[in-house]
Amino acid sequence: MEAQQAEASEQPGEPRKRLSAEEAALRREEQSLQLSRQRVLQQLEAASNERHRASLQAALADLDEKLKRLKAEG
Repeated sequence: MEAQQAEASEQPGEPRKRLSAEEAALRREEQSLQLSRQRVLQQLEAASNERHRASLQAALADLDEKLKRLKAEG
């Protein structure tokens, strides 16, 4: 999402920097993880069952860790 906002804020006439295949893959992975994180947060807000909430919190922690590692790589 942040990448989309950054691209949208660029001037229309400015050429975009071409990403390498690795950079593009990292960006797609980060976007995918961010979307998954948003979905888990929405489910967590709606969940009332404690077991389900615990599962969602574990999933959220896992996604946060993956994002942290991904940012360290990039």
